[in-house]
Amino acid sequence: MRYVLIFLLQFSLLIIAQAQGNKDRRIDLSGQWRFAIDSLDKGVAEKWFSRILEDQIRLPGSMTTNGKGNEIDLHTPWTGSIADSSWFKSDVYAPYRVPGNIKIPFWLQPVKYYKGAAWYQKTVTIPASWAGKQVELFIERSHWEATVWIDDVALGMQNSLGTPHQFSLPATLRPGTHRITVRVDNRIKTFNVGENAHSITDHTQSNWNGMIGTLELRVRPRLFIDNVQVYPDINKKQVIIKTVLVNTGGSTTTATLEAVAGSGNPDAEKLKPLIQKVAINQDTTHVELVYAMGRQPLLWDAFHPNLYTLNIRLRTVAGTDEQAVPFGMRAFTAKGTQFAINGHTTFLRGTLECAIFPLTGYPPTDTASWLRILRKARSFGLNHIRFHSWTPPEAAFEAADRLGFYLQVECSSWASPIGSGEPIDTWIYAESDRMVKRYGNHPSFVMMVYGNEPGGPHQTDYLKKFVAHWQQKDTRRLYTTGAGWPVVSESDYNNTPDPRLQGWGQGMNSILNGQPPRSDYDWTSIISKWKQPTVSHEIGQWCVYPDFKEIRKYTGVLKAKNFEIFRDKLEQNGMLHLADSFLLASGKLQTLCYKADIEAALRTPGFAGFQLLDLHDFPGQGTALVGVLNPFWEEKGYVTADAFSRFCNAVVPLARFPKMIYRNNERLQVPVVLAQYGAADLKSDRGTWHIKNEAGEVLFKGMFKHAVMPAGGLYPLGTIEQALSPVKYPSRLTVTVKAGPYENSWDIFVYPAVLPAAPDQILVTQQLDETAVTALQKGSKVLLTLKKGNLKKEAGGNIAVGFSSIFWNTAWTHGQPPHTLGILCDPQHPALKQFPTQYHSNWQWWDAMSHSSAIILDSVSKGLQPIVRVIDDWVTARPLGLIAECRVGKGTLMLSGIDLLSDADKRPEAQQLLHSLLSYMNSAQFHPVTTADITRIKRLLVEH
Repeated sequence: MRYVLIFLLQFSLLIIAQAQGNKDRRIDLSGQWRFAIDSLDKGVAEKWFSRILEDQIRLPGSMTTNGKGNEIDLHTPWTGSIADSSWFKSDVYAPYRVPGNIKIPFWLQPVKYYKGAAWYQKTVTIPASWAGKQVELFIERSHWEATVWIDDVALGMQNSLGTPHQFSLPATLRPGTHRITVRVDNRIKTFNVGENAHSITDHTQSNWNGMIGTLELRVRPRLFIDNVQVYPDINKKQVIIKTVLVNTGGSTTTATLEAVAGSGNPDAEKLKPLIQKVAINQDTTHVELVYAMGRQPLLWDAFHPNLYTLNIRLRTVAGTDEQAVPFGMRAFTAKGTQFAINGHTTFLRGTLECAIFPLTGYPPTDTASWLRILRKARSFGLNHIRFHSWTPPEAAFEAADRLGFYLQVECSSWASPIGSGEPIDTWIYAESDRMVKRYGNHPSFVMMVYGNEPGGPHQTDYLKKFVAHWQQKDTRRLYTTGAGWPVVSESDYNNTPDPRLQGWGQGMNSILNGQPPRSDYDWTSIISKWKQPTVSHEIGQWCVYPDFKEIRKYTGVLKAKNFEIFRDKLEQNGMLHLADSFLLASGKLQTLCYKADIEAALRTPGFAGFQLLDLHDFPGQGTALVGVLNPFWEEKGYVTADAFSRFCNAVVPLARFPKMIYRNNERLQVPVVLAQYGAADLKSDRGTWHIKNEAGEVLFKGMFKHAVMPAGGLYPLGTIEQALSPVKYPSRLTVTVKAGPYENSWDIFVYPAVLPAAPDQILVTQQLDETAVTALQKGSKVLLTLKKGNLKKEAGGNIAVGFSSIFWNTAWTHGQPPHTLGILCDPQHPALKQFPTQYHSNWQWWDAMSHSSAIILDSVSKGLQPIVRVIDDWVTARPLGLIAECRVGKGTLMLSGIDLLSDADKRPEAQQLLHSLLSYMNSAQFHPVTTADITRIKRLLVEH
């Protein structure tokens, strides 16, 4: 006991002295370095490592952050595929190809660009106290291939994209002044991770050249701890400690290995130290220890991210070496078709992080920056991050450990082909080894895959072997083949795009665009054929209009020149004053689409989770404005974290509406379930529901039967049953379900089953025929409601109108529909008085958008202002309308791009909207101002 107390005292003193010890054992290399660009690749042959380089650069940093490189021009050798090459040849972009005004539309534009070799050099002084010890150059992140010389001695080359580069200096190195030279090359060379992989691509972080994070020389004894891996066993309440000891002294010896784990949590049990004598071989010695974690170790999960630190020390005659290793007591496993954390079923609510850092063009290496990002993600209800085709710095793991985030990390690849015998096949194994060695102890690191969406005829065989290799080697996390595909039974889990609302290429045939709105579908039929957990790959991808106020935020190395192009287009078309309105209206639709996508995942029994693309914008691949947050992880003004987390959270009430549009002679019958993946059973008052009108008045309410809602899955609350006959007027009603502190809401629309007869004095027609023309010439009122397909291409007939917002973007998807972003209107306009609406799309507009053509307003009359506007793709930014009024001859015309007559008996929304328009036209308020020529209108229509 006395020895134990002495040992603990020694460890306490060691921790107190560690800061000073670290200072004595490290030389900080940040600051000014000498520099040279080697665009002709002659530096090695000319032995630039032997000369003093003449230029200067500051590190950590990149060439771009230091203003070095070439100006952007037509011939910039980008790293990343360009799906839409129109910028290089279209007259539309001609002004942006002029030197001095180069602006690219497909991703953020760096202030400078360079791809090739660059040389970095610094003079250092090795202190006398380091003589005879192991000295190492540590580069936390090099982008990417680094070749190092100390004076004239080559130390080798390393090419990891996701882990530090560490170079051992020669044992013969003497104290004194020395010259370190690093040649960094950011070209794709012997192996190709894929030009679109987010580890290297200009689509996101940019293909920068430089070194970031910690840059330093480190000294250790000749006999040192090379690596420590901690394997928790929560059932046995112990950890297995596997250490690798390296002996550069050349002779066998003995040493003492001492280990003790502790937690910063005051409730944690004080653990005893473990001391073991070990025999040291001449080169490398592997030691395995079993360490008891006490009677009741604190477990790590999303709700209780309890962390331990293992302090391990090696004492020999050559000196003392120590490491502090963070870890968590946790078991992340497959439990049937779902995941379990420490035996408790959990549900992954994730988003992608694609290395998007506009200010620097490279990822932050400080924990504070990652805490900010993850806290924002948590505020929006998420517990999971997928690092798409890249590996983040250690600070990201540290932040995730502290906040309880589950991470899927990838081997920096989006490769095609893979498994075909190319160098990339070997590199993936080597990189994954480096990743696990460096980050494997972090409890947040729960999933690993090779990378994104692999290609090649032999991908499946290769990735099966990759998964089997890691399943056998390290059981601390789960493994699958690739993000997206292939799905194989050998994987621990599936990561597939099959269960999502809008699939690639579905266009207007997706659930959201091709079927009337409802919320009673799920993905059971898709996932039932698999026995392992399924996580849906890249769900969402719903776009929003650009926020041009965001342009001024790009104060770093990447500029939003794409936004400047889009802003110019909107201004040319006379609608710049509507930019903010387009943002807010399309944002409300985007949020509605994300709500539908997320709820479908949550209400699927036995589902394992989803990965959004994306909670924040993706600036590349043609500009994919898919985030409710901007690239800086800031809100855009149309949905708050509180509102989003009502439908995206650990606990979410879910209503299975068979439809969202009702007549008042119908009855609501809506089953309600609770997605309950909280920390514990929910014990509270019984769940409740209520229905309010737009004035906030409670029209109906009720209570469910059960009061205890167990954690770990879907729990049925009951059924909302309510007759709608008391609703006498057309109404937007909000149905809210509450379970404990959690609540969720849905808008439904109720219309009278019987409408007044249409006024006789208004001609309602689907063609501008002789009868309609004559009526207008005589001064009558005409409502022209166009059948879909009756509008010519030049008037907007070829514009793909859908209910949802744009999927990803039209450039990268080669024009996949829809090409619009919902509606914008004045809800107080008298034409809409009998058709309750907000200023943006909601479910009642699905019918209109599905039976319409968007009218290019200027084709009718220059400057025509619509009653209901359609928001066009930001690339074309055309003035589009669904409903507009004008004077034609002596008469007045209501022009509707919506077909309000076909199958009207099956379309209550169409009947109600027609009634509202006719009521307006029959009133004194109907007094169009803009004049349109009848001949011009006729030319816009397809002749029959």
